[in-house]
Amino acid sequence: MIDYQTRLKQAAEALAEAEIILVGAGAGLSSAAGLEYSGPRFTANFAPFIARYGFTDMYTAGFYPFKTQEEFWAYWARHISLNRFEPPAEPLYQELRKVIGTKDFFVITTNVDGQFLKAAFPDEKLFPVQGDYAYFQCAKACHDRTYYNEEQVKAMVANTHECRIPSGLVPVCPNCGGPMAVNIRKDQYFVQDKGWHEAQHRYQDTINLVLSRKAVLLEIGVGFNTPVIIRYPFEQIVFNNSQARLVRINRDYPEGSPDNIDRTLSFGENILEVISSLSETSQ
Repeated sequence: MIDYQTRLKQAAEALAEAEIILVGAGAGLSSAAGLEYSGPRFTANFAPFIARYGFTDMYTAGFYPFKTQEEFWAYWARHISLNRFEPPAEPLYQELRKVIGTKDFFVITTNVDGQFLKAAFPDEKLFPVQGDYAYFQCAKACHDRTYYNEEQVKAMVANTHECRIPSGLVPVCPNCGGPMAVNIRKDQYFVQDKGWHEAQHRYQDTINLVLSRKAVLLEIGVGFNTPVIIRYPFEQIVFNNSQARLVRINRDYPEGSPDNIDRTLSFGENILEVISSLSETSQ
């Protein structure tokens, strides 16, 4: 593999020359930013739930079969608050915004924590394809609206006692009267509302531009959990556009497709280090 400094220089040059940058961000980006779902951050914030249910991390806890809605929302309100509303814009995301600078760009992300919005990425340049913690939906998708939930979540967290919330705070679908859910893609009932479809159309328009222009596809922290959303399409775009370069930053899976080997720069190094270095060269 080419040495790190050479790869870094080549990536910086590609970004500087690009007419458009398409960013693809996965869970590894937020993890590198400090939004870990396990370890001390988890144990420090979920001690009562760990003691009661034996949870080991936030990800697997999200699939726990709670017996009541009061228990379900006690956990999920804490989860949403900790990962969506309490954190400020993390420095890594702010550094990434500097890397983009004034270039034309678009972001597709499977992350649901709102960090791009907090780091001053315009909403019209974002496609959070897997949803957003900040919204509720009907659990059975009886209609295609989503509902901003910050005040409800704060009330639930403030009134949680022994891993339960009061029954009066349990959210109810305003259309069918059934239970609500978090608007994240976890089953066949994920609601793709008007805003989701508009973002999808903007993303497709961006792909059409990327296919015909000098472009950098900057992929960060995208593994093989849902590779068909970002990883494989990015490789296909680079394959179809000889002017495109793929910059892949991924601790566990940095390698690129053999078909694109001459137009891929792979980084297995620390994401924060790579992005910070690219940010410095873009100033």
